[in-house]
Amino acid sequence: MNTLLVLPILIPLATAIACLMAWRSRTIQRIIGVIGAAGLLTTALILLATVWRQGIIATQLGNWPAPFGITLAADLLSAIMTVLGSLMGFTVMVYSLGSIDRRREAYGYYPFFHLLLMGVSGVFLTGDLFNLYVWFEVMLMSSFVLLALGGEKAQLEGAIKYVTLNLISSAFFLTALGILYGMAGTLNMADLAQLAKATKYPGVATTLSMLFLVAFGIKSAIFPLFFWLPASYHTPPVPVSAIFAGLLTKVGVYTLLRVFTLLFIQNPGYTHNLILAMAGVTMLTGVLGAMSHNEFRRILSFHIISQVGYMVMGLGLFTPLALAGSIFYIIHHIIVKTNLFLVSGVAHRLQGSFDLEKLGGLSLKAPALTVVFVISAFSLAGIPPLSGFWAKYILVLNSLQIESYPIAATALVVSLLTLFSMAKIWAGAFWGEPPDSSTSTVAPPSAPNLFTKAVLYGPMFLLAGLTLTIGLMTEPFMALAVRAADQLMDPAPYIQAVLESRP
Repeated sequence: MNTLLVLPILIPLATAIACLMAWRSRTIQRIIGVIGAAGLLTTALILLATVWRQGIIATQLGNWPAPFGITLAADLLSAIMTVLGSLMGFTVMVYSLGSIDRRREAYGYYPFFHLLLMGVSGVFLTGDLFNLYVWFEVMLMSSFVLLALGGEKAQLEGAIKYVTLNLISSAFFLTALGILYGMAGTLNMADLAQLAKATKYPGVATTLSMLFLVAFGIKSAIFPLFFWLPASYHTPPVPVSAIFAGLLTKVGVYTLLRVFTLLFIQNPGYTHNLILAMAGVTMLTGVLGAMSHNEFRRILSFHIISQVGYMVMGLGLFTPLALAGSIFYIIHHIIVKTNLFLVSGVAHRLQGSFDLEKLGGLSLKAPALTVVFVISAFSLAGIPPLSGFWAKYILVLNSLQIESYPIAATALVVSLLTLFSMAKIWAGAFWGEPPDSSTSTVAPPSAPNLFTKAVLYGPMFLLAGLTLTIGLMTEPFMALAVRAADQLMDPAPYIQAVLESRP
């Protein structure tokens, strides 16, 4: 058994158990939480290096050969996503030390945080659709508890909307699994990929693909299935919003990339063109929603929807370069979007509000925070030479090369509107006039101590530095994305690695 494939699941599970055993000690839970997140990140980096050197790796659990046993497999896309998930887990865990209140810490924040990371890692590494469903449910339960933890009215309202729509997604997913198993007699993805090539019923496969598109589309928050996201992501504490923004919709995008490059490729003229159209409308509706709001986290939540459109755009175009652009965009967006939510948390701590009209003057009050925001916001809008520019450039270039002009125009217009909405945050929160303290109904926040500043600003500086690095040293990251895309376009090595692996 390849332990590198098991450790990204076992480490967060062991960390969650250890935090539960230290239930009465807030300090010990904090220490265990950070150590566990660092261990997960280290393991994920080793996994990525191994897959880069050796190629796709797979293992079978339970001493059963594929396709009968539980399969774990990692190609470059899986390894990249595992690294990104563990990186966001580590940075948000450190940030949590300065922002999560004692009451939430006392009621299981750290165990459920790591159970969420376990579910995310399981989704990225499973090679079986039924176990993909299981890991989705682990992730859903953990995220629901984190969303509702604290019991505030806005949280509970957002949590109910969140869990209701995601349960509907799970119902579609489980229905699709039942039909697929009845047709094929297997749910191992590599085995299904082989059977899909020889299917005598491409029309049935296309119909079945629509069930998966709805199920994963809800989790990805693509149009018209995104309404749960802006209603819930702004309600929990900032670290929870940040880890949700960075990872949860990307888990949905990952599954779309996986099944629509491995399983449902019989009729790309229909399925992938439909995905492309949904991507364009997703971009527009998301950015228009962001422009219509005046609350920091609500604007960022709508931007998640808009940016998911860019990620799915590459899948809709369905060329090697476009898929590479999608993967590069995911790398860029997870880092940038998580960081922007962390910025919103520090802004709230300094001014006591998320309302842009009450956040003025941050450029003078917090110059370091201002620099982090500018780097992240400019990258999100696609300003060169930051990471967002290269991600959008690849996608737009490829769409022009294959004469898909409407989606190219949509991507460019949405990029301009994204810059406008980021300028709106800049004008209101950073460049605007400081709020009048004499008329404010919010108690002035206390100044953070040195430790709190370190754990709040350290993760933000790290993510901002990565954003600059990806933008200024694009070649190795692009080479990684291109190679990952090549593996998606040619699934034969993945199929071989899974079906020829033995316990």
